[in-house]
Amino acid sequence: MDHFDQLPDALILLIFSSVSDVKTLIRCRSVSKRFNSLVSQTESLSLRVDRVISPDSDSDSLFVTFLKVFLKSLQDLLTNTTSKPQTRPQQTQNSPAEILSQFLRIKNLQIELPGGDLNLDKGVTVKWRAEFGKSLTSCVIIGFKSGSTATEEDVDIAGGLKMRVMWTISSLIAASARHFMLKEIVGDHHEMESLLLVDRDGEGTVVMDKEGMRECRLEAAQVSEEEGWGGIRSRTRTRTMVPSVRMRMRHVPRLMLAGGIWVEGATLVVVRANAGGKDDVEDAELALGAFGDGSSREAVLEMLKSRSYMLEMNSF
Repeated sequence: MDHFDQLPDALILLIFSSVSDVKTLIRCRSVSKRFNSLVSQTESLSLRVDRVISPDSDSDSLFVTFLKVFLKSLQDLLTNTTSKPQTRPQQTQNSPAEILSQFLRIKNLQIELPGGDLNLDKGVTVKWRAEFGKSLTSCVIIGFKSGSTATEEDVDIAGGLKMRVMWTISSLIAASARHFMLKEIVGDHHEMESLLLVDRDGEGTVVMDKEGMRECRLEAAQVSEEEGWGGIRSRTRTRTMVPSVRMRMRHVPRLMLAGGIWVEGATLVVVRANAGGKDDVEDAELALGAFGDGSSREAVLEMLKSRSYMLEMNSF
């Protein structure tokens, strides 16, 4: 007997979880019958998506994909005069949900998209981190314009309230679109405890914990019971609705970071749904924990010293 065959299954599963890369693990299934059976039991996975797959195009952006799905659904509603059996939407062969269906006991999952969703002007940086349950719970957004070549006009544009609100709304739409992508995965894997969706540009992050995923599954079950997978609401929706939120916004017209780097129009927004009695201290703690170390955290620390403004936004 090969010495490797004497290793217990638990140890091999621990190794597989350390490897985590889904594509590598799928290749491991062809090594032996034992590997083939154990790979599907891996609990910690990392899936890198090379392209956002849609039925119509393998190279569309996230927003274009959702737009095409919406237009196709609308066309179907206008052209179909007879009712059809309600069936669950068919997964594309290389969609994240289809790939992950090969794994049966996922507990911790990270998905990486090929790029960010925001179309930003040159020199503009916007980062966001959103936490979700069945809908948005909180979102921290930071934005600024590189100041090395900024003119007085740039400073004025970056500092305008209109621009700051645009950054906020764009980030919330991107976050809700990504959350919508995750709902099918969450519904298929009931043992999952943590889910993280990021992009290679480091622009946006969606986080879901065990309780948030439980909320998401309960809502999906209710919608499915009321309307079915073929219901109009399910077919035409392209993102999760953003609930009514309360936003605490801070703005510093010009800010110097470590290394003598100047940024213009630095903006920090903390968004909460159903905020209740949440105060400035709790918002500051949420902001500090959003971006880890580095220039973004440094900018957050500086902006927390400035005055904050409260805004409210209806659901959309």
